[in-house]
Amino acid sequence: MDLGLKGKKAIVCASSKGLGKGCAMALAQEGVDLVINSRSADMLEATAEEIRKATGVTVTPVACDVTTGEGRAKVLAACPNPDILVNNAGGPPPGDFRDWDRDDWIKALDANMLTPIFLIKATVDGMIERKFGRVVNITSGAVKAPIDILGLSNGARAGLTGFIAGLSRKTVRHNVTINNLLPGAFDTDRLHANMQASANKTGADVGELTKQRAAGIPAGRFGTPDEFGHACAFLCSAHSGFITGQNLLPDGGAFPGTM
Repeated sequence: MDLGLKGKKAIVCASSKGLGKGCAMALAQEGVDLVINSRSADMLEATAEEIRKATGVTVTPVACDVTTGEGRAKVLAACPNPDILVNNAGGPPPGDFRDWDRDDWIKALDANMLTPIFLIKATVDGMIERKFGRVVNITSGAVKAPIDILGLSNGARAGLTGFIAGLSRKTVRHNVTINNLLPGAFDTDRLHANMQASANKTGADVGELTKQRAAGIPAGRFGTPDEFGHACAFLCSAHSGFITGQNLLPDGGAFPGTM
């Protein structure tokens, strides 16, 4: 399927590796020119070159912390009028809520709620004027099924989800959609770090714990960043203009509910 995106411009945040990289590559395969971002300049440049060689699109790497005002300004300077915005930022660390103070909560909110909101604020009016825009927020499967050790993430991402539920109904009449992708267990550094934290907490062997986690998913495995990226690309496509305010949960069937 031709997704109708050739020649479009996208900002993909936190995209030097993992799910963000999967999204960037999938969009590039559809002919989208990219501004990609991460805090690691070397890794980011390597990813940019990999995408260029694989797809031939223009890829502009911007090394910065997008969760800061200065970082967002750098990304927006490189692409002030994106057609597509993929919001993504690393989640806060796991732990016990008794150990978190106000600064921990503010940092989580800045990264996983306020940064996406500010980037949408900076770009959505231009999308409305051009009568095309696609925003995808990478959140977490924990929005639907909270994970006990990820309380900071649960709270911040749930706040973003509520905000998007309202805004997305206002922009869709202008062919500007806003949706959330809620990754379940994908084979990323983040997943393995969380598995290690669980192993440290329980004293279990991390390798065995990881195997058990994969076996407990109906699909019998973890997802891949490529699979995630293609789901993102479809939500960004010219064919998805009637899909907005949704929370798509690619998780291999792990969530046991009907909605």
